[in-house]
Amino acid sequence: MPNIAIIVETPYMTNKYLISVVGTTAIGKTSLSILLAQHFSTEIISADSRQFFKEMCIGTAVPSTDELNAVKHHFIQHKSIHENYSVGHFEKDAITTLEKLFKTNDVVLMVGGSALYSNAVINGLDDLPEIDESIRKDLNKALNDKGLFYLQEKLKTLDPESFKTIAIDNPQRVIRALEICIGTGKPYSSFLTNIRAKRNFKVLQIGLEADREIIYNRINLRVDEMIEAGLLDEAKELLPYKQLNALNTVGYKELFNYFEGEWDLKFAISEIKKNTRRFAKRQLTWYRKDHTINWFNYQFNITKIIDFIENEIKKPAG
Repeated sequence: MPNIAIIVETPYMTNKYLISVVGTTAIGKTSLSILLAQHFSTEIISADSRQFFKEMCIGTAVPSTDELNAVKHHFIQHKSIHENYSVGHFEKDAITTLEKLFKTNDVVLMVGGSALYSNAVINGLDDLPEIDESIRKDLNKALNDKGLFYLQEKLKTLDPESFKTIAIDNPQRVIRALEICIGTGKPYSSFLTNIRAKRNFKVLQIGLEADREIIYNRINLRVDEMIEAGLLDEAKELLPYKQLNALNTVGYKELFNYFEGEWDLKFAISEIKKNTRRFAKRQLTWYRKDHTINWFNYQFNITKIIDFIENEIKKPAG
């Protein structure tokens, strides 16, 4: 006989809340999440895939020592760039951590700009079809021979929707989408069903927003601050490992081109800013589709947000 899972409905399944703080990069999510975690006397799950790796600190805007000491964080620099850590791994680990935290907390915070990762925790992952491994091998060969731009253009043709929403600067994400397109003859985006996984907690999403010009100015300022904080030295130490997937990310790959003499430093920094702005634009495209996000101005009134959350939590189920 097949194994049958029996789920016993317990009070915590309906009275526990995951508060997910979202928004574009450099919008102020970390500051807000710490204030909320302190108010609710709880802990923070980080869903920023760039901050998972212990060797990457400055270029990923890891919270400061004071911020990490103010509230306990999970999934910050807990892996090495030499380890394979996928969104599937994160989903399982995050759900396990939440189950533990909800035993002693009614509210847990989640924060991060990696929408795919936070969405995996909230809604689960889509069941994608198995694809012949030869397709991935061919795409990896094309990446090596023709470069990422070639694959990006191919995805733009086969699946314009995915091209606009996935992290197209990440070769593995592009290859994953393309192998589904090629292997099935259907767009990768058509397999994203948005069927929610059953979760033993409720979710309340809080978003920070600003005019695009303000977002872009904040991004430019953050990049300058990263350079002043020592990003060049950090990236130089990682240059021998540039082929690793974790380092195919904005802020590092541009500096690798500088170190190898392909670009001058001024141009490399301008490319970091440009590519970060593009990333923010894709984040906005993703978030616009999610009508469950409750938006607040980036110059937020913390009392107003706390009052909103507490009122939502107090609402009767229905």
